Amino acid sequence: MTVLDRPHPSQQRSKTAAVLGTAALALTMSIGGAVGTAAADTVVNTIPVGTSPEAVAITPDGAYAYVTNSLDGTVSVIDTANPTATPTTVSIGEGPEGVAITRDGKHAYVTDQGSGATNGTVSVIDTAHPTNLPALIQFGLHPRGVAITPDGAYVYVTNQGSNTVSVIDTANPTNPPVTVWVGSSPEAVAITPDGNHAYVTNVGSNTVSVIETANPANPAITVGVGSRPAGVAITPDGAYAYVTNFDSATVSVIDTANPTATPTTVPVGTQPRGVTITPDGKQAYITNANTRSVSVLDTSTNTKITDIAVGGNPRAVAITPDGNHAYVTNADDGTVSVIAIDRAPTLTGAPPAGVLGQPYSHTFTVTGTAPVTVTATGTLPDGLTLTEAGVLSGTPTKAGRFTFSVTATNSVGDSDPLSVNMEVTETASPSTGSLGSLGSIFGS
Repeated sequence: MTVLDRPHPSQQRSKTAAVLGTAALALTMSIGGAVGTAAADTVVNTIPVGTSPEAVAITPDGAYAYVTNSLDGTVSVIDTANPTATPTTVSIGEGPEGVAITRDGKHAYVTDQGSGATNGTVSVIDTAHPTNLPALIQFGLHPRGVAITPDGAYVYVTNQGSNTVSVIDTANPTNPPVTVWVGSSPEAVAITPDGNHAYVTNVGSNTVSVIETANPANPAITVGVGSRPAGVAITPDGAYAYVTNFDSATVSVIDTANPTATPTTVPVGTQPRGVTITPDGKQAYITNANTRSVSVLDTSTNTKITDIAVGGNPRAVAITPDGNHAYVTNADDGTVSVIAIDRAPTLTGAPPAGVLGQPYSHTFTVTGTAPVTVTATGTLPDGLTLTEAGVLSGTPTKAGRFTFSVTATNSVGDSDPLSVNMEVTETASPSTGSLGSLGSIFGS
């Protein structure tokens, strides 16, 4: 059985539009997405947890982070709203490694490796009562990675000691699981957003096994990657799988529509291990165990943007659902680093037309790391002004068609300019109906 190096622990604005008065039907407007570089991400908290923290998963509501502590048989539960508070400690099986949380947030599944030649277990934590004794599922030899299908029906567990993946039916967890043969020393597993495929890294054979979840007993597709593949994460659109190669200091990017094609190779730090993708799919975060850092990749170009210094031997990384923070486990320090993710702004929202002499107000939808400043170029309708917060308001004093563009800016970068072609009419159109239906807001 091939395993990765074990840790040696030491002590350790989004707003809706409002239109006042009567407005005519809005004309045309083009909307662009934001482009930016997360070059200023910062570690804002370092949280003590148990001995040799390994994996981390965040509840779907973003309220809690679950961290496995592999050398003291516990899980630390961090309150993300109050990260400086002492985490709740949950005692579970021996050698906890992987952790995954169901989409409804009700249960956390934790793999417990056990010791020596003994079989491990999977602990099932009731997240509403995490300190209650977890349910235990007896398992195969050295269970390691764990992932749950989007519908919550099945749990996939890698068994590093038997070169298999076990598929647990969550409705009947005590039933014998389906066994799927994969490569040598399977490590991590991730499931595509549509639930159709599971991607498994095989440390001992330098491959990734692609399992068809509808027919898991069918032979898996084998994809060659770098040396000692460790972590795996799927982009939110399901188009790509990112695989860390521990000994190659690279990430392999697999096209899921054509998994047998040669993956793209991206250099990162030394001994890359964990990987996750931001909710918007624009960036990948990779832990580098040897260089005590996290590499950030731009997924549109598959190039490295920056490296962020964290603690000793960073293992895993997870990002909150709002995309604002990344949680990184540091095995040697017994800590979790919390990274504040700087995001370039986005600006959306189609202003409706205005009516001459009637009060008007429209608020653009703005996201990104604060402070964000909104500016306009071109000709605003006479009588209207645009605030830095993105509020276009006033009383139109001239009818006609006005063309201008609006941009949001913060310390990370600029949004794409939002081109507006807006009309101010002499009178309201009788076909417009209620004013609230005239503007369109597209959140991001």
